[in-house]
Amino acid sequence: MINPSPKPNPFTPAVKKQHALRLALVGPSGAGKTFTALRLAQGLGQKIACIDTEHGSAALYAPQFTFDHLVLESFAPQDYIEAVQAAATYGYEVLIIDSLSHAWMGKGGILEMKEAVASRDYSGNDRHAWRTVTPEHNRLVEAMLRSPLHIIATMRSRVEYVVEPDEHGKTVIRKIGLKPMQQDGLDFEFDIVGDLDQAHTLTITKTHCSALSRAVIPEPGADLAETLKAWLGTGADPTVTEDQIKTLWELGKAQGLSVGDLVAFINHTLQTAYRTPREMTQAQFPQIVTALQARQPSSAASA
Repeated sequence: MINPSPKPNPFTPAVKKQHALRLALVGPSGAGKTFTALRLAQGLGQKIACIDTEHGSAALYAPQFTFDHLVLESFAPQDYIEAVQAAATYGYEVLIIDSLSHAWMGKGGILEMKEAVASRDYSGNDRHAWRTVTPEHNRLVEAMLRSPLHIIATMRSRVEYVVEPDEHGKTVIRKIGLKPMQQDGLDFEFDIVGDLDQAHTLTITKTHCSALSRAVIPEPGADLAETLKAWLGTGADPTVTEDQIKTLWELGKAQGLSVGDLVAFINHTLQTAYRTPREMTQAQFPQIVTALQARQPSSAASA
């Protein structure tokens, strides 16, 4: 009996790719989350957008930083998703979400959605209500992960007061932040997570960047941004995102191109030998979009 040929090895060599930042800043009120986010964003890119859930308070820093902001009045996950997508559409490089906690515990956020669903459909049964609203929260997380932008998200933390001696031996009361006000385990979705305290010191609690392992950084700013840029820029060019692939399919379909035609058009334009558009890099994506938009539908046969 002839043994069937083995399937091709599905594993490929691991390669670090350049990628967009996913950073979470966690801290109590007064820890400097917004200011720190703006300082870091300024070092990561020139075009900065801010989703402001704090009644427009981010604009108080406008004399010191140049950025555009969008003030949200309600905080359903879909409101955040649309804002994240708009920031990508309008060409921003860095997006600050200030704060992500409102998507959980703010007006129209997940907790309010869960209560409304439980009382309306399940006679107050929280367990069944969570099954309905959790996918909404997951969609927001997915939108952040799929965005081509650097994302810096701030999160409020629950507060506790401790009594301890200061450097002079005098007893003082100090406010400390505890768990972030968000879904448990959300920190797993970020590259780097740091806790900010009342002295504006950032303590890195989770990182994929070895240079920041166990780092404690007073008043983080330009130096940290440079470290992040160096780490993010090391590696192979990042490939296109799923949203960018969707854009290419839609443009190709509008031009009357089949999948094969689209691949051929991409390879002809870029002088490449890609087997699928997913092999394209993000740097090549604007060139193909421009070429598709300029292309005449009637030229499909010559692509």
